[in-house]
Amino acid sequence: MRSGGRRAIALAAILLMALSSAAPAERTRRGKKQEQQPTAAPSAPTDKRDRTVNAPGNPFNGRAYWQAAAQCGGAYFKLGTLNSEAAVRAKVIKPDPGAYASLTKEADQAARSATAFFVVAERALMSDRKLTRDEAVIIYDPVSSASGDRVKTADAAVQAAKACPEFYKVCRAAYPQICNDPAMLTN
Repeated sequence: MRSGGRRAIALAAILLMALSSAAPAERTRRGKKQEQQPTAAPSAPTDKRDRTVNAPGNPFNGRAYWQAAAQCGGAYFKLGTLNSEAAVRAKVIKPDPGAYASLTKEADQAARSATAFFVVAERALMSDRKLTRDEAVIIYDPVSSASGDRVKTADAAVQAAKACPEFYKVCRAAYPQICNDPAMLTN
């Protein structure tokens, strides 16, 4: 193995160790403050201009399209992050080429899904409220971040995103100009 390859693997291992040791310290620092936070989805201010999801039986029924999309995007983003971290461990710390390939593929798919939902949130806000893209991001980002922050494991992220493909189909049927990623219909 060349020196550059060993150096890259060593840097990745150091980065992974630094990240994994920083997480417990951050949890300790937050202490009981975080434990007292509710686990329900944060409720963003409602706006009469926002179109709402009409999908009885779907957990997003009655919520604004942008809020549902932001929540799904946050769950998929967290899933991608968790799978990426696991892939690094499977590559560097405890080498397992099969696990690395599988986790990398899952992380890439989760990133594509997160991006598709973030685009829906942006488009819905831009269309409903006549905002710029930057203004839309400022509005949906806290909802997305809170959704991802509530998820602690890959299994929990999968569970949090379970209703998202059905939501996307409902969105596609109601607003094909906003939910127009055909790849999302095969998920």
